[in-house]
Amino acid sequence: MPKRLFRRTMAAFSGLAVIAAIGLAVRPAEAADPPFKVLAFYNGTWDAAHIDFDKEALQWFPQAGAQNGFTWEATTDWSRLNASNLAQYKVIMFLDDSPPTAQRAAFQTYMQNGGAWLGFHVSAFTTDANSWSWYYNTFLGSGNFQTNTWGPTAETLKIEDRTHPSTAGLAATIPSAVSEWYSWSKDLRQNPDIDILTSIDASSFPVGTDPNQQWTSGFYPIMWTNKNYKMLYANFGHNGMNYDTNTRTSSTFASAQQNQWLINGIRWLGGQSTTTPPTTPPTTTPTTGPIDPAAWYQVINKNSAKCVDARAAGTTNGTAIQQYTCNGTTAQQYQFATTSGGYVRINNRGNSAQALDVTNVSTADSAPIQTWTYSGGTNQQWQPVAEGSGYYHFVNRNSGKCLDVPSASTTDGVQLVQYTCNGTAAQSFRLA
Repeated sequence: MPKRLFRRTMAAFSGLAVIAAIGLAVRPAEAADPPFKVLAFYNGTWDAAHIDFDKEALQWFPQAGAQNGFTWEATTDWSRLNASNLAQYKVIMFLDDSPPTAQRAAFQTYMQNGGAWLGFHVSAFTTDANSWSWYYNTFLGSGNFQTNTWGPTAETLKIEDRTHPSTAGLAATIPSAVSEWYSWSKDLRQNPDIDILTSIDASSFPVGTDPNQQWTSGFYPIMWTNKNYKMLYANFGHNGMNYDTNTRTSSTFASAQQNQWLINGIRWLGGQSTTTPPTTPPTTTPTTGPIDPAAWYQVINKNSAKCVDARAAGTTNGTAIQQYTCNGTTAQQYQFATTSGGYVRINNRGNSAQALDVTNVSTADSAPIQTWTYSGGTNQQWQPVAEGSGYYHFVNRNSGKCLDVPSASTTDGVQLVQYTCNGTAAQSFRLA
């Protein structure tokens, strides 16, 4: 049994199954609908990737709500899943689990009486669908967990129903954020009650990086709704993680289009219109503004307060990327041009055809960083992961390792490297 599947199966038996930055736009006051209340339930106790998604959600959704007409709160107290308390809320969320047995009847009644629900990833996971057949077989329609991909990846999603309010304004295909993905024992296409909203686009195959836990063909639904209820399910909600250091390597909220689906969906669930374009959802650091892919920024290390710099203002292949006292020159100005899946190429202004590159496509710790003519290589792509308070760490797409100032040096001229993500200030940078 694959390692990841074994862990999930054990979690089911134990009952513990548990942001590249996007700019803000303010909805005109006259277009606002009356706010509604959302309550999210979670455990936050199993699998670092799910716990980290919970942490992100606790930051992201209140900010999204403030800009999009709803209030959002979260609780680990599942006893609040009762009739009198649920009556206060238009929408219920399950972030990382399904309800304990004692609360199941109250949730079923809430949904059958017109309540609204949004569930993520593990909220549909089970290896015994008949233990709560209404939820797993009827309401979700998915039955048992069947397979998961590994490792977590960003994929292209095909919009299957472009008429549903949650997909309003989206293109025919959209990029997802990074996640692990689940498949199910039941074919949702055969269920007339299920409306599949998005699926894995064929261009994404193979899905997953482990050949033993990879999808190479087939049909895999990602978001869907049950026509008999006001509900949405999203297959995502599993951040990329360095499990050794317990460090986030991706953000569930890195895809602007996936975020738009979330906001459209929540507004639909809450009875608000999705015909007026929603605001672009927030990051965890709204005061810093968006990363503009056309703008040029200084990149300043948190530990040393020095700038990322092209040595000697070099503009040729192999120029070392170092830290140096900030001086405002073009050698210290960088552009974060979008590639795919929440990743960017980091261009140097001295020669914008060149991007930050991990030497020799290395996956090793301490591999030096240089500039090199951009060719689309994964060693030339980085994911900005918001840490809060305006800081980011930058994760290389090829190695999964972070941009790093070696030995936490504060000295001018030290060449930057990639290193296992560890959450230290030597790997933390702000844009200016």
